[in-house]
Amino acid sequence: MTKSPWKTGAALATTVAVSYPVCTILYVLWPDRGIEFMNALAHGLDFAKLMTATPLRISQFYYPFTVLVVWAFAMGTLFGWVHDLFRGQTGAR
Repeated sequence: MTKSPWKTGAALATTVAVSYPVCTILYVLWPDRGIEFMNALAHGLDFAKLMTATPLRISQFYYPFTVLVVWAFAMGTLFGWVHDLFRGQTGAR
């Protein structure tokens, strides 16, 4: 059974659209833990140097949110298309 690449893109974009606000809330509540988490993800790079004393503005949320959701949709769709290509199922719609 083949899946539409568009649906794969929509699924990834939806996942990002749900997880990004959760991540932002957690970071606003516990910024030190957020920095530790990012350091661990980046093999010990020190993200603490990027912290500022200014509170998070709403524009600092919406712009990256929009970029990440659009990017996730594009990459999910590309992944779905390539996946179907490797399975020999493109053009079977």
